[in-house]
Amino acid sequence: MRHALFGLLLILSAPAIAEIYTYTDAQGNTVYTNQPPEGVAAERVELPPPNTVDIQTPSAPASLPADAEAGQPYRSLALSGIPDEAALRANNGTFVVSAELDPPLQRGHQLRFVLDGIPQAAASQATSLQLNNIERGEHRLQVEVLSNGRVIQRSEPAVFTVQRVHTSSPALRHRAAP
Repeated sequence: MRHALFGLLLILSAPAIAEIYTYTDAQGNTVYTNQPPEGVAAERVELPPPNTVDIQTPSAPASLPADAEAGQPYRSLALSGIPDEAALRANNGTFVVSAELDPPLQRGHQLRFVLDGIPQAAASQATSLQLNNIERGEHRLQVEVLSNGRVIQRSEPAVFTVQRVHTSSPALRHRAAP
């Protein structure tokens, strides 16, 4: 049993080797196949290495300096406009989020909304932001308070799910009256 499991793991871990052959059929057409036909002179095609994409997820925002956390200028900093447990229904992926601060935003401070580690707009004094064309699935949103371009306070991340209904779904089509 142990040898069979080892053999199976060895086979599954081996890279897939694709062999492609080419030949010309009776009508003069070039044919490509993974199995050369019997009795036909087929040539093996040398394949270039496969295209790959190195997908990198954004890194988590850097932690705040210890001195900034001790003297945070806002007693509370939170996001609103995001459902706590239910999926957010936004068929076009557009919705508005807001930052709630206590005390209100101070002079010289700016807010920056960060979705999945990516700032969504330039820092400004606006406490609301319209997010556009957000993809289906789970996301993390935070709001940061900046002073002179430096993050001085950051909200806890709000995790939410966007649900977008496919508009050409048969369930959404209305039947015409006969």
